[in-house]
Amino acid sequence: MRSGTGNTAEFKEDNMSIHVVVMGVAGCGKSTVAEAIHERLGYVYAEGDDFHPQANIDKMSAGIPLTDEDRWPWLKVINTWMVAREALDENTVVSSSALKRSYREVLAQNVPTFFVHLTGSQELIQQRLNERKGHFMPPALLPSQFAILEPLQPDENGVEVSIEGSVEEMVERAVAAVNEYAAKVATQSQQAERTAQAATQRKIIAHN
Repeated sequence: MRSGTGNTAEFKEDNMSIHVVVMGVAGCGKSTVAEAIHERLGYVYAEGDDFHPQANIDKMSAGIPLTDEDRWPWLKVINTWMVAREALDENTVVSSSALKRSYREVLAQNVPTFFVHLTGSQELIQQRLNERKGHFMPPALLPSQFAILEPLQPDENGVEVSIEGSVEEMVERAVAAVNEYAAKVATQSQQAERTAQAATQRKIIAHN
């Protein structure tokens, strides 16, 4: 498991809301992990695929990879959803492939975002994707996703979580990573509050 604490989702001192994007290629387990974070931690959950316009779904169903132009509106809608929840001081979790850094930058605009990248070999994910039923995304599109995948960089705010082993082991690793990040955010908030209180106290003393 690799983690980074970069600037993609810089902490806001006046708000402790946490917005998790579970990312990765098709078939890696994004929805499973996102649902588990919702159930175990109480974060408001959204399925990223639900934000796709019908044109995108039709295209993928036909085995045609999406282009950047197809994805920009979809990413912006997800970001708008997170920003709205941020205004309500709610923690959120959403599944989204977020394959490129530029996609993640759109998702993280004006909202503190923590990315959980589910990682595994193409062979393992292809096997799991072949076994998945009832999804519009055909397994044949997986190579095109790996072709454009840009892993999280050290200056991005996120963590890599292996999908090796059982589903429960994957979920446990992801939930632990989010809990660890939430603890860091809480510590930062407490430190910021203490700093603000000390500054206020110094002003009071100075005026007296």
